[in-house]
Amino acid sequence: MAALITIIAFICDWMLGDPQRWPHPVRFIGKMIAFGEKKIRSRSGAQPLSPAAARLAGAVLALFAVAAAMAAVALISGAASFISPVVWFVASVYLAYSAICLKDLYFQTWRVEKALAGGFIDEARQRLAWVVGRDTANLDEASIRRALAETLAENLSDGLVAPMFYLALGGPILAWGYKAVNTLDSMIGYRNERYVDLGRFAAKLDDAANFIPARLSALLLVLSARLQGYDWRAGLTVWRRDGRLHDSPNSGHPEAAMAGALGVWLGGPSYYCGLRREKPVICAGGREAAAETVRAAENLMVGAAILMLALCIAVMSFLTGRLGWM
Repeated sequence: MAALITIIAFICDWMLGDPQRWPHPVRFIGKMIAFGEKKIRSRSGAQPLSPAAARLAGAVLALFAVAAAMAAVALISGAASFISPVVWFVASVYLAYSAICLKDLYFQTWRVEKALAGGFIDEARQRLAWVVGRDTANLDEASIRRALAETLAENLSDGLVAPMFYLALGGPILAWGYKAVNTLDSMIGYRNERYVDLGRFAAKLDDAANFIPARLSALLLVLSARLQGYDWRAGLTVWRRDGRLHDSPNSGHPEAAMAGALGVWLGGPSYYCGLRREKPVICAGGREAAAETVRAAENLMVGAAILMLALCIAVMSFLTGRLGWM
């Protein structure tokens, strides 16, 4: 049953994506985090929190958000089970489906590449800004395509492999615990002046939660390259050589595997909020990113996603009846 729910959820995501008008649990988690931050800052009044107090408050906020998300999913699942097995099944599919994100990432990158192919570079820059955190206003075509390859690799891990990893191990409850961690990091896990202390615990928690999924994503990209005829040996070599160059303990691993398999260089200097940030070059000596780079990166991402689905089915088949999935 667990494997069937995951397969249906995967298909639903690929067919439906994330309709903007539909309620999504991540939005509720985001509102809860924003409310918690507002309360923390309002209690300090005009006097800013000390670094120690901010770190403690941030840790409490993070733990509360994760616990609340997991408790809400447990209540929903329990209530649905009480009503009927059919309602439980539908609720479980929705909770699993809304935890993963493949179609939207694929679609958004496709729209950016389509604008580039049509010669509409300003439109491509605007659409790219929806999926990356860097400044995009002055990027040239190669920089845009390089950013697309990087975000496909990184978000494969954050948006699909990690939630499915936790879905396989602990069902929707654990998957949504991870989604709360990831949402915390995306909202307060920054190293700037505002969040360097308040978001410290959230950032460290996200690093820990993504440690295995990031490396699993890199492995899946290498396997996907092998099955699709890309240079999987270079993917493996660059992953082992450059995976730790990134300032993030996790993001560099899938990016390095992607760069090596495609034979392109990724990284380099980027601008965030007008400030130049020197990122290490991954796969130095590789080609410049081009139109075929994005298409190949999309192929590798989809292949890795299918492999992850197969892995989840195998894990769930082993665990079901032993640990009581869901």
